[in-house]
Amino acid sequence: MADGIGGPEGLAGLDFASVTPEEFAKIVKGLSGKEITAIAQDAELRARVLEEVFGRMGRQFKPEAAGTVEALIRWKITGVDEAVYETEISRGTCAVREGRSDAEPRVTLVMADAEFLKLVSGNASPVTMFMMRKLKIVGDVAFAAGLTRYFDIPKA
Repeated sequence: MADGIGGPEGLAGLDFASVTPEEFAKIVKGLSGKEITAIAQDAELRARVLEEVFGRMGRQFKPEAAGTVEALIRWKITGVDEAVYETEISRGTCAVREGRSDAEPRVTLVMADAEFLKLVSGNASPVTMFMMRKLKIVGDVAFAAGLTRYFDIPKA
């Protein structure tokens, strides 16, 4: 219940556009797994949270770190329904789209809602998540291990 947000009910009324990545990280850190699951079960709220997270991904991209990297990253967030997004990194640019394309991804990351939110908010280590089988990686595991260096991930 970080910063008086008060779990899923408080998150539902949140204006995501006015929340900084650092504030979002603190909010996620204050939520229990049970609260995140409740958020994920509210289809409209889940869609808003995913849209905001993926919408910010391009703004938090560090082109200087990516250099000439060419990669398609597919994200599968499991829960009540599976949500699929793709992040395409190409020569210092980052484009994000909802849905699955016909392109072959360099890596696919599969995780539940709680793990996804913890990962993108800097509240979980991808290596630990992988070792604990909370994150499934299909494809280039070495690339996936270094993926965080391409984004400015907040710390709560």
